[in-house]
Amino acid sequence: MKKFTKITSSIGPKSGSKEILEKMIAAGVNVCRLNFSHDGGDVQGAKIDAVREIAARTGNPVAILADLQGPKHRIGNFETEDKFPIKPGQKFVFDSDPTPGNSDRVQLPDMDVIHSLKAGDRILLNDGKIEMQVEKVNADSIEAVVVRGTEIWSRRGFNLPDTEVATSVLTAKDRADLEYVLTKNPDFVAISFVQKPEDVFETREFIKARTSHPVKIIAKIERPQAVEKIEAIVDAADGIMIARGDLAVEVPFEKVPAISRHIIRLCREKNKPVIMATQMLGSMVSSDFPTRAEISDIATAAYLHVDSTMTSEETTISENPPFVVETMAKILANADMDSIENDQDWSDAADLVENDWSLSVAVMAELNDAAAIVVFANDTTAATEISCRRPNMPIIAVCDKDYVANQLALSRGVRPIYDAQLFASHDAAAAASKCGINGTLVSVCGEKRIVALVK
Repeated sequence: MKKFTKITSSIGPKSGSKEILEKMIAAGVNVCRLNFSHDGGDVQGAKIDAVREIAARTGNPVAILADLQGPKHRIGNFETEDKFPIKPGQKFVFDSDPTPGNSDRVQLPDMDVIHSLKAGDRILLNDGKIEMQVEKVNADSIEAVVVRGTEIWSRRGFNLPDTEVATSVLTAKDRADLEYVLTKNPDFVAISFVQKPEDVFETREFIKARTSHPVKIIAKIERPQAVEKIEAIVDAADGIMIARGDLAVEVPFEKVPAISRHIIRLCREKNKPVIMATQMLGSMVSSDFPTRAEISDIATAAYLHVDSTMTSEETTISENPPFVVETMAKILANADMDSIENDQDWSDAADLVENDWSLSVAVMAELNDAAAIVVFANDTTAATEISCRRPNMPIIAVCDKDYVANQLALSRGVRPIYDAQLFASHDAAAAASKCGINGTLVSVCGEKRIVALVK
């Protein structure tokens, strides 16, 4: 059973070998995510080389997604102990002093943060387990009061849900990592803790100044400031990742499902791929079987028609990453084939197709009971736009450039083929046959070179 929804998998210590990568790709991985929060340089470069070699040898396009750490803020270290007790109501100071902290104070190394905070803002530490509220901002320190929490640990990350930090989305580390990974021609670069569309523009200018390779930018949505500006960010980016982990810390967690649904609809309207991320099979880090809630979460993402679901720790540190991928692929394939959820109602399509060529193609394919839609793609535009209409048959994209095939590996329902000779022939029947679909040519749609095949 073929799945339409793609799988983005994080590659880490347990999944970085060529042997494991090949098994994961065979099990259903379409996009390999390299997390630069943990490794950089040659470690990630070796993984990219391995994926490229496997994809070329098997003829199975796989995208490389380089995920930058972004401005992830952490407090400093404590003296003698790794942690100190705290209690609600007590005063606590964050300052620029590098001296190890204690139960009353600790270093906050980022002056940009100190200068951006204001009285009343919340500081959430350790994934929201600790909440403090700013009472006073000084030139080089913050005076806060503990609202929630019993102990504070060294080097904990923190979130600022009420604060737009006046800093670049690219840290010094990000710039160094991006300089390196651009030499490897990644298909996508993901930027973390996006706050505004200008963050995407800044990253795009950085990339354009260093390579002519057409790298696409994925904006990770994990801050309330990004949710407020989501339409402009979707317009600016080439795709979106709904990073539910930090998002559920920075906004009330009960709002995350509604925010996610809104983003998914917006991405489809604007022809941008969207990835659903975080804890989709988190229990499989230590278990051979997913929870019922995880099974439902993955199926629901498919019913919502995301382009891709994502694995994180479950494919970086679990004992059997290929089995994790196989499990996700089974759930997705069954959800994608669920006729109750996925049947399209084209009863009002006549009023819509006149000004939407991609919807016209989808309707034509549906009304002709087509087995596939074939696109001869010299870029990602046509196949992506048809994909965002979510037709109930595969979209076969014949590409004359390897990077176009790789980038289309992210788009729902698209089966990319990198074959310059087949592209030049415009032989739609041969393209469908290469994907195991035999049919009769129905029609060719104009300059876009879209072809629908019937069974």
